[in-house]
Amino acid sequence: MNQYIGKMLDNRYEILDVIGVGGMAVVYKAYCHRLHRFVAIKVLKRDLAADAEFRRRFHEEAQAVAMLSHPNIVSVYDVSKGDDLDYIVMELIDGITLKQYMQKKDGRLNWRESLYFITQIVRALGHAHGRGIIHRDIKPQNIMVLRDGSVKVTDFGIACLTSASQTLTQEALGSVHYISPEQARGDRTDARSDIYSAGVVLYEMLTGRLPFEGESAVSVAIQHLSSVPLAPREIDPDIPEALELICMKAMCANLEKRYPSADAMLEDLEKFRKNNSVDLGYIRADLEEPEDHEPTQAIPTAAIQAARKERTPAEEKKRDKKLIAIVVGGFAAALLVVFLLFKFVFGGINDNPAAQSYKVPDVLGKTVEEAQQMEGIKGVFQIEVAGSKADSNYQPGQIIEQDPKSGHVRKNNLKITVWICAKEETNLMVNVLGEDVQDAKVELTNLNLNLNVQIREVYSDEYAAGKVISSTPAAGESIKKGDSILLTVSKGPETKPVTVQNYAGLSVDDAALQAENAGLTVGAHQYEYDATVPEGSVIRQSLAPNTEVAPGTEIVFTVSKGHEPSQTTEQTVTFDIPGEYLNPELGILNVEIRQDTTVVYSTTVDTTDPAAARSVSHTFTGDRGTSITVYLYINGTEVASQVVSF
Repeated sequence: MNQYIGKMLDNRYEILDVIGVGGMAVVYKAYCHRLHRFVAIKVLKRDLAADAEFRRRFHEEAQAVAMLSHPNIVSVYDVSKGDDLDYIVMELIDGITLKQYMQKKDGRLNWRESLYFITQIVRALGHAHGRGIIHRDIKPQNIMVLRDGSVKVTDFGIACLTSASQTLTQEALGSVHYISPEQARGDRTDARSDIYSAGVVLYEMLTGRLPFEGESAVSVAIQHLSSVPLAPREIDPDIPEALELICMKAMCANLEKRYPSADAMLEDLEKFRKNNSVDLGYIRADLEEPEDHEPTQAIPTAAIQAARKERTPAEEKKRDKKLIAIVVGGFAAALLVVFLLFKFVFGGINDNPAAQSYKVPDVLGKTVEEAQQMEGIKGVFQIEVAGSKADSNYQPGQIIEQDPKSGHVRKNNLKITVWICAKEETNLMVNVLGEDVQDAKVELTNLNLNLNVQIREVYSDEYAAGKVISSTPAAGESIKKGDSILLTVSKGPETKPVTVQNYAGLSVDDAALQAENAGLTVGAHQYEYDATVPEGSVIRQSLAPNTEVAPGTEIVFTVSKGHEPSQTTEQTVTFDIPGEYLNPELGILNVEIRQDTTVVYSTTVDTTDPAAARSVSHTFTGDRGTSITVYLYINGTEVASQVVSF
């Protein structure tokens, strides 16, 4: 049995069962006794917890992700750090992974369902990227599909912890199918890496296959760097062309041609959703533009497929050698053309040998006035201001961009177009200390600075729940458009949980008094018959004994009504007096009917009187379904008996 099953973490989370095991952590189903809800708890594995630096990053990333709040992102509720245990408390999802969902659909989804899922995934990415959080491990295994069809992306910000040490071994094969080329190279990653991975997920949903396959993680990674996947419509012609273009742009190995942001990709997805036949030709033109800008002729898909079918392995090898020779020859020719053009433009081969050449100086970081007085500028080049842009790397008024760039040589058109660093508008942070958090958010919104307001809740004995304790930046500090503002808000005083006692067997009045004194709220009692518990005593309680609950939690007692009365019925018993007792010589007879030893009926019979009764009767009452034995006694002697059934 797992060592944590049944354990109570931080005197709050009761571990119930294992629901998942990953390379970094074990995920458990747990119950939060403070908020009365089921949660998922991800416990860091011991070998990783032994690394202090890893633990530090683990908590920093988890705390950052806890700030995310989006319907398509799994919520992080809590992060705990102890001497021997590190864990994250998350929303418990009732669903399956997108990978499992695709397997249930034979590995492939129709394009409408694919569009529905990828739109939600991209929305989640846009929310996270807007807050500076990159996922770095987008794949169907990290996307949950709920029963209502919505999706939630999980493990935000956590995957990057293992990426630095993860090697491209067979164990990494599951993730390497979805990594971007820059990840495969080990380069710096940004939001566009997540977009590439989302494109691969869309490709797999549409086609039922991965863009690149291989026997090892290394071979798959190399294909991400050097190969172009088969277009989705070559696999399934029924896929709409616009959706194929969106997929291929997201998966473009060239960062400059890939979607620059999740919002940009979402914009095209929305265009396609509103009009399935929308023309996204700009994507096609961008993707088909060759790197050397030479004209390219499109080859029909059918022709490509036919050529592939007709070639033999020997022909393929011969064709590859021929292609290499063509590429090398073409490259050499291109170099020659570039060299001749360079000579023509910059030196020697021209119609005006007397024309003087001027090298463009570097004016970045200078003001326009300073640039105009620079040697090599004054009396030679004209400075023309095209506009201004915000740039945190420069001071307002400094040149942040120039065209042509420094080092270029010019004989004519001696003009340098520049862009100036714009002065950022600054404002002062307002004082929201002690205000209700909603009022504070309205006040910040009214500044019209498009501020990103984030909330962090803490317990406070000084401030009532919902009141602002502090702000970052603090009141009076400078803020500018788009800044992030962190409001620390009170959750009120931290209250200690109540330990529920066992009230079974106590009188209901005593149980109610003890429960109220402990801090519980006693609800309306329930009653039922129970012959084993005295009437008015507690049979059971709604809160389990020895559990911890929040003060004020309601407890309901079930109280005994004692023995349940059964339905009764009556039976009349008649005994005939035996003939030997009717002898007149016996005189007066003393006749009795008894139940067990108890006399229930008594009379006398005069044997000398011919009119005297010759039988006796008595009516008995009993619970339906029971029976008794009754007896006839004459002059103290038992003479007959009967069994009476009710």
